[in-house]
Amino acid sequence: MSRVKSGKVTHARHRKVIAKAKGYYAARSTNFRTATQAVDKAQQYATRDRKAKKGQFRALWIQRINAAVRLFDPSLTYSRLINGLSKAGIEVDRKVLADLAVHEPEAFNAIADKARAALAA
Repeated sequence: MSRVKSGKVTHARHRKVIAKAKGYYAARSTNFRTATQAVDKAQQYATRDRKAKKGQFRALWIQRINAAVRLFDPSLTYSRLINGLSKAGIEVDRKVLADLAVHEPEAFNAIADKARAALAA
């Protein structure tokens, strides 16, 4: 039986990993074994951070809503606004509220006014 050489396949596999490691420092971008470890760890970080990004954006939206509602009425806080919105039956998610607070303050103030009225009632 003749010998089977896997040079083409192995070389292609190595090239694929080295291409993903392009831009890494020193041996991490040229040495296959080191590049494999670096690429694997980078993919782990990417997967983790795709999940973490959602929480980071939610925290950003909450900060923007809180800042805008305190400009509107210093006695009103973020948590009281959300409570008032639920009592008023207004279902607007935090992403939309934050966008309104930044780009359309009049609309945001109208929503905050309804929430404050629902809290008073």
